[in-house]
Amino acid sequence: MYEIARRHLGKVVAGAAMAVTGTAVAVAVTLPSSAGANDTPGGRGTVAVGASAGAGSDGTGGTNGTGGGDGGQAQGSAPQPATVVPPPAEGKKGVGSDPLTDDELARAEALALTPPAASAQQDVTGGRGPQRLGTRLADPLPGDASRRAEVRLYDYARDELVTKTVNLDTGKVEKSGARRGVQPSAHPEELREALELILASPLGKGVKEDYKDATGKELTSSRQLWFNGDVYRTYREADVPAQLARCGEHRCVRLVTKVLNGAWIDTRNLIVDLSARTVTRVG
Repeated sequence: MYEIARRHLGKVVAGAAMAVTGTAVAVAVTLPSSAGANDTPGGRGTVAVGASAGAGSDGTGGTNGTGGGDGGQAQGSAPQPATVVPPPAEGKKGVGSDPLTDDELARAEALALTPPAASAQQDVTGGRGPQRLGTRLADPLPGDASRRAEVRLYDYARDELVTKTVNLDTGKVEKSGARRGVQPSAHPEELREALELILASPLGKGVKEDYKDATGKELTSSRQLWFNGDVYRTYREADVPAQLARCGEHRCVRLVTKVLNGAWIDTRNLIVDLSARTVTRVG
């Protein structure tokens, strides 16, 4: 059968599983020729692929069978080249259940960060103001067409998750609450700070050595690494070191890292307590 279209939806990793060792280990990973070529995020847009298959003289598709009375194979047309369709222009305000626009996201966060309460809070770096985690469209109220946004923040000064619901039509904060012991997924800014703490700690020596082994160059900046990760949850671990006993109350994360467009570096055994700003080895 003629191949109409192919889309790569992820990276296929070939090779043995990475073992956690006493130091971070650089692992060579084989990727398809079109995968992993660029570790930077892709642009916004929709890929549209157009193709048509030839039909046989009897009205059937004919792409893998006989078309006419002579038993000859029907000829299908080649797939058309893919084209990138730019996203439609975004308005300043959404309607109904539309996702929040960029203007609405900025407005919601500005309303949620109104002083004086916000100025007494701290972000992941210890700076003034809470750490932004995310903003989503809030559920509508019965009989009320106003657009509302739920803004999630984290106050590192008190280790509290702060949630505020703002009315985007009236500009008022309608609901505010704070909870301890609740740890939603980590924000990229938090993961970046975790990587900085690893590289600045004695345990970051192994990461730097593995980077040099993989590239022949010195690791001098977190910008030289691709990274991802999420919150470290102690209930999933069989043996939690005493230094990490407060994770869950504190905000702790685990990272996976790799050389940009290159080998993986195993940092899964290095847990960062962002609240205490410490790095601990597990396993």
